[in-house]
Amino acid sequence: MKVVSTAKMSIRHQERLQTTYANQQFFFFSSIEEAGDEIKDAELLITYGEDLTPERVASMSSLRWIQVLSAGVDMMPLTELAVRGVKVTNASGIHKIPMAEYTIGVMLQATRKMNELYVKQQASDWDRSLRVEELYGKTLGIIGVGAIGEEIARRAQVFGMKVLGVTRSGKPNEHCDQMYRQSEFSLVLPQCDYVVVVVPLTEETYHLIGRAELEQMKESAVLINIARGPVIDEVALVEHLKADRLSLAVLDVFSQEPLPVDSPFWKLDNCIVTPHVSGRSPKYMERALEILHHNLALWDKGEQEGMMNVVEASRGY
Repeated sequence: MKVVSTAKMSIRHQERLQTTYANQQFFFFSSIEEAGDEIKDAELLITYGEDLTPERVASMSSLRWIQVLSAGVDMMPLTELAVRGVKVTNASGIHKIPMAEYTIGVMLQATRKMNELYVKQQASDWDRSLRVEELYGKTLGIIGVGAIGEEIARRAQVFGMKVLGVTRSGKPNEHCDQMYRQSEFSLVLPQCDYVVVVVPLTEETYHLIGRAELEQMKESAVLINIARGPVIDEVALVEHLKADRLSLAVLDVFSQEPLPVDSPFWKLDNCIVTPHVSGRSPKYMERALEILHHNLALWDKGEQEGMMNVVEASRGY
């Protein structure tokens, strides 16, 4: 099988693949542009999922499987791939530890007023009058309790938080105190002191949080988006923040990235902007390639039904 990787990886990772699967023919590139015509007869494509277009898919006549080394597949031409019968697997779950740590970190940053304290430090201002709070006893709503959401819930319970989870099914989860179906979304928001959004971007979740949902949240609440930018109506959110109808928004993802320098989010006092780094980790590639190794071993044996993270094109994840 011809395997083409357009996801840049170290020589160490390349050599491990070549040694472990000596019966496969590997071609490693840093981008799909660098790969050029080599992709046209690739049977397996290893990619980050941001470089495929319907035209490129159409040119790949031998393509049977795509392993995406990231969780998001919203930029991929899933409809065309489904029509072709190309299997797509992703790296869902590898971000759960760094993204859970990011979420707990920014909640502590907000509740302990670390930004305000840093500003006072820069002004040499010894001010002990700043009122801080605790995470203990607060309610966290997790919109999308998958691998990442569950990891956030596990950590939040350690801090003594009450955790409300939302999924399509509302199926009970041992790390959430109460679960709700997505159709019951409006029952969750008014209860929460913190809301973290961690759903995949699909037609169903586009602007999942808009004006109506923002109105349902407490004015003292903190909204954290580590999903995708378009999951939140950003125009409505800016208006809400400018009117001080939300205590704080922590945004790691945006509809346009990099975030334009003239975006109002940069200047809002009640907004923390981070440049899509919540999933960053020095262990990223190692974890992503473990999924590839698992799936490739099964593919070799003809046991595709046991492959991890098979994407359902109709759902978009």
